[in-house]
Amino acid sequence: MTFQAHRLSVAPMMDWTDRQCRYFHRLLSKNTLLYTEMVTTGAVLHGDRERLLGFDAAEHPVALQLGGSDPADLAACARIAEEWGYDEVNLNVGCPSDRVQSGRFGACLMAEPDLVARLVGAMREAVSIPVTVKSRIAIDEMEEWPTLDHFVRTVSAAGCTHFIVHARKAWLKGLSPKENRDIPPLRHDLVHRLKQERPHLTIAINGGIRSLDEAEEHLAGLDGVMIGRAAYETPYLLADADRRVFGGAPGPDRHAAVAAMASYAEERMSRGTPLSAITRHMLGLFQGLPGARAWRRHISENAHRPGAGPDLLLAAAALVRGGGPDTATDTAEGQLTPA
Repeated sequence: MTFQAHRLSVAPMMDWTDRQCRYFHRLLSKNTLLYTEMVTTGAVLHGDRERLLGFDAAEHPVALQLGGSDPADLAACARIAEEWGYDEVNLNVGCPSDRVQSGRFGACLMAEPDLVARLVGAMREAVSIPVTVKSRIAIDEMEEWPTLDHFVRTVSAAGCTHFIVHARKAWLKGLSPKENRDIPPLRHDLVHRLKQERPHLTIAINGGIRSLDEAEEHLAGLDGVMIGRAAYETPYLLADADRRVFGGAPGPDRHAAVAAMASYAEERMSRGTPLSAITRHMLGLFQGLPGARAWRRHISENAHRPGAGPDLLLAAAALVRGGGPDTATDTAEGQLTPA
């Protein structure tokens, strides 16, 4: 994996960025770095690895995000990630959920930078692929800049050179995980300050970035931008990422992407994956075009029905006006299968 891939990435999102979602996103962008959902060390060590870690070779570049706080367990899981072919392993130091806190990982580790340094050190000794950290700027009553500054200084001393910073404080008590994504104020300025004061580190920003226009503004001063909900809710923004962010050709038009996903759905359904597990990630594909609501409704009402097959996607797409190669804002260029 090249450094270039980190210029734009799609955030790890629980219940969202599974292998079906990542395949769909890869259709739209050949270069954007994709992340798995967070997987705990216990699940990796003792669970069904094919279900938890399996991915299509077309998904590269793809990173595995781990949650845990035991150095030996994280080192073992990092080795497994490398063996399975992941391009990067990422440590979650940002999730504020109660379940994560009870396991002593996620955002609560912002209060233990020395421990995070040991975790990163153990992981780096175990693998040759990059080990990165995704964090918040602070938690609870901790001061934002001093917390972030000390955290990055401590963890980078253990050899970590790449940090993805969600530019909000996390409140571990009093706010739900959903509220923690919206209520704490965004402090993009602190992430830019971090890069200015530590230019030797690779610094990427996450939080509240809704468009490629905003991403390009941040890339003027940072090494990378991670987009979360915008990439999921309006996925077609990724189709122009290769041109605007990576200097390549734009992705396929929407209808070509649907046709490619219908072929993918046929293959995955033959392996037992329900059609609805694939189509749920595609609901926002035609956002903003006439017929987008009909597309969403047709899929939502029918994908779960017995006997529903890949042709459902083509029938739903036929309800949309625009989004094809003759649409001014789209182009038919780009690969129709992930590269």
